[in-house]
Amino acid sequence: MNVTILGGGSWGIALAVLLRKSGHKVRMWEFNEEDAQTLARRRQHPMKLPGIMLPEDIVITSSLTEALKDAEYATLVVPSQAVRAAIRSVASLVSGSTLAKVRGWVIATKGIECATLKLMHEILLDEIPDLSMDKIVVLSGPSHAEEVSRMIPTTVVAASENNALAVEVQQGFGTDTFRIYTNNDVTGVELCAGVKNVIAVAAGISDGLGFGDNTKGALLTRGMAEIVRLGTRMGAQESTFIGLAGFGDLITTCISRHSRNRRIGELIARGMTLQEALGQMCMVAEGVETTRSVFALARRYEVDMPITTEVYKALFEGKPPQQAVRDLMLREAKPES
Repeated sequence: MNVTILGGGSWGIALAVLLRKSGHKVRMWEFNEEDAQTLARRRQHPMKLPGIMLPEDIVITSSLTEALKDAEYATLVVPSQAVRAAIRSVASLVSGSTLAKVRGWVIATKGIECATLKLMHEILLDEIPDLSMDKIVVLSGPSHAEEVSRMIPTTVVAASENNALAVEVQQGFGTDTFRIYTNNDVTGVELCAGVKNVIAVAAGISDGLGFGDNTKGALLTRGMAEIVRLGTRMGAQESTFIGLAGFGDLITTCISRHSRNRRIGELIARGMTLQEALGQMCMVAEGVETTRSVFALARRYEVDMPITTEVYKALFEGKPPQQAVRDLMLREAKPES
C-alpha cells in the first residue's frame, strides 16, 4: 500500500510511523520547507513529537507532486483552517491522472472551517475535481499522537459511505496496537471530532479554576448533550455519539495531559488572554477556531448550546471564566434532555 501523509505535525508523524511499521510505503508532505528539511535530516521533530524517529525510507518533502507520486491513499492531517488552501494547491499542482489513482482520501483532521462552516469532507468535495463520497473516509476517535506513536493500544473508527473503502482502511491502517471499527456516518464522526474540542476547552477552564471530578463529569455529560443536539439536527446518526468518535474521543480529550485544547482552557482560567495562551502552544489547538464555527452553527440551526456559548464568550469576548461558570449554573432549571 502506498500512503501519502499530507501534514508533518505530531499526528502525521505518528501515522507515518504506524503505517511504515505495517510494511506500507509512506511519503510525507510538510508545507513548511524548513520543517520538511528538519524532519528529513533529523528523522524526528523535537517540538512536535520528540523522541519518535521516522524510518529512513519514509520520503519527506515540501513538494506536493513528489508527495502524491504513486499514492493509493492520501491521508489529510493538516490543521482544519488550512485544509482548503492545502487541497486547492493539490488540485492545481498535481495532475488529474495522478489524483485519479488515489483510491481513498483519508481525513484525520478534526475541525470545522470557520469561513464556510463546512466539514472537512465537504471541503475536499469542493476543491478536488470529480471527487465523490465513495472515495472519502474519516479516521477518528480517542487517538493522541503521543500514544499512537509509542504503540500504546488505541481504537478508532473509519467512517465512509463506501463500506468497502472503510474496510480497506480498517485492514490497511489497523495494527495489533491500532484497532479500527467501521462506520457509515461521515457527518456524525466529523462533528464529534470537531465539537468535542470545544468541550475540551471548557474542561481545561474547569481544571484551571480548580474544580473537581463532579464538575468534569457534569461537563462531559452536558457537553455531549450539546453535540447530540447539533449533530442530529445536521443529519448525523444518534448512535455515533455514544461510540468511539463520540464519548470515546470526548472523554480522552477532556482528561488527557496531552490535550492541547484542554491546556488552552486551563491557561485562560489562570488569567491569560487568548493570545497569551496561544503563545504557549507549539502546535495548533483546533478547539479555538472550532469554537467560532460551532457557535455559528448553533445559531444557524437554532440549537441550544450553552457550554459552547460560554466558551465562545470566554475566548473571544473576554468574559471572566468564573462568571461563565456561574451563568451556566444559574440557568433556568429544566428537565434533563
